[in-house]
Amino acid sequence: MTISDFSQSGDQLAVINPANLMPLPAPYDKLDKPIKALTPEQRSRMDASLDGISILGLAPPASHEEERAFIEKFLAGLAKLFTSGDNWTFLQPLVHSLDYCVKCQICSDMCPAYVASGREEIYRPTMRPEILRRIIGKYIKKSHPLLRKFRGTDIDLNWQTLARLGELAYRCTLCRRCAQVCPLGVDNALISREIRKLFSQQMGIAPKEIHEKGTVQQLKVGSSTGMTPPALTDILEFIEEEIEEKTGKKIKIPVDKKGADILLLHNAGEFIAWPENLEAFAILFDAAGIDWTLSSEIAGYDAVNYGVWYDDVQFARIALLHAQAAKNLGVKKISLGECGHAHKAMIVIADRILTRDLNIPRESSIPLMEEIVMSGKIKLDPSRNDFPVTLHDPCNMVRLMGIVEPQRRILRKIAPQFREMTPHGVENYCCGGGSGFAVTQSTNFPDWRSSISGRMKLKQTLEAFGDVPSPEIKKYVCAPCSNCKGQYRELFNYYGVWEKSGIFYGGLVELIVNAMTDLKKPFIQWEWH
Repeated sequence: MTISDFSQSGDQLAVINPANLMPLPAPYDKLDKPIKALTPEQRSRMDASLDGISILGLAPPASHEEERAFIEKFLAGLAKLFTSGDNWTFLQPLVHSLDYCVKCQICSDMCPAYVASGREEIYRPTMRPEILRRIIGKYIKKSHPLLRKFRGTDIDLNWQTLARLGELAYRCTLCRRCAQVCPLGVDNALISREIRKLFSQQMGIAPKEIHEKGTVQQLKVGSSTGMTPPALTDILEFIEEEIEEKTGKKIKIPVDKKGADILLLHNAGEFIAWPENLEAFAILFDAAGIDWTLSSEIAGYDAVNYGVWYDDVQFARIALLHAQAAKNLGVKKISLGECGHAHKAMIVIADRILTRDLNIPRESSIPLMEEIVMSGKIKLDPSRNDFPVTLHDPCNMVRLMGIVEPQRRILRKIAPQFREMTPHGVENYCCGGGSGFAVTQSTNFPDWRSSISGRMKLKQTLEAFGDVPSPEIKKYVCAPCSNCKGQYRELFNYYGVWEKSGIFYGGLVELIVNAMTDLKKPFIQWEWH
């Protein structure tokens, strides 16, 4: 397969064969099944000529005129990527990454999706940038045809090329492990993200789960989950009742408390899917005497900001609402709950737009948890966590932000059987659900996610517990990120990991609360969900 094949209509470029995928340890070594094929009806209305998968659901143009308009719109958006007025977020690193890659391929073996796929050529991390680079050379920089021919960098631009490029941008989890090893600082994941941005902002094309059901819904009703402020009130009442039932403690979760020290900006998906995470925060903060609050304003109670994966405008709208909610309450700082992409969005990228009185201090909750644990304010008994525990490093917290040791110091203190994955820290592998993959349920994409993008993480997690394979021995993978937990749930369900290996997943704060000596019963209940 060569880049020129991208412009050829007809055959599917890559066919995923389960026999070629990276092997998994027993008893998972014989469980792979073919990725579900699209139905003939789906094939008739959406392009899947890249690899048989469709996340965008692009319909082929009905006429030559439609195809021409599609291409012209793409080229207009491509030109905007290289103007400072339109690309106020990533212009400089984008230009650097396109200009300085020497195609040494060091990054290829660092990409978990590429390796797990059996080194399928289309998933090579340099593939998307090279296609984009050739389009830029021919249509934006307008390099001479003889020069392109001499360099072998020509490309035909048609609807098929762009449809495949758009899909290919969503075969990268944006984990940036490739950028980690590049000696020149080239960030191929950023290029994937900028291709997504072009498709979204200029052409109105993005996965429904991320855009319509994600950012648009969050801006409209307050949360990507669809949770409205009145629904938040009901859920918090339920969580307070759960806390009392589990611990005997009557704790009132503070909402809209003016002048609190901390606004806890939490992923609202936790409130519904894993309410025990917020329960644990409430128990821990109450015991430690932390002055904190939640917000009930639109978007103020949901740290989610899917725009960081695909669209600067959507990102900015949500980041401003988050900051405004904190300003309205007059809190001293924002603390991000266990959500990796929310860390990236609010602590790192939001620096580009939050100025003056909206530039409110923003921190991760992980160091705060460490401070509480190490301060001696609460009494902890590590024997309550005397079961095998390993740690998943969310890419955005660890590789991007360098929050590496606080969570480890906590686990060494409260979990006697803590063991590291290999590799770990800034070299750890993505869960496979990054950049919106964990919430994407369209067509046959979940099969691809479990079979390929999450495959390395599954292998790594199983190997971390290789000395205790029996499902009778309950094990805990600590994943302090809502998105990663969603991916673990899907991945483990796909392969039956809970039944076969007894591996449970959960957050960090739950382990801390489970070790608190003033709780009569264990907080972690080992109920699969």
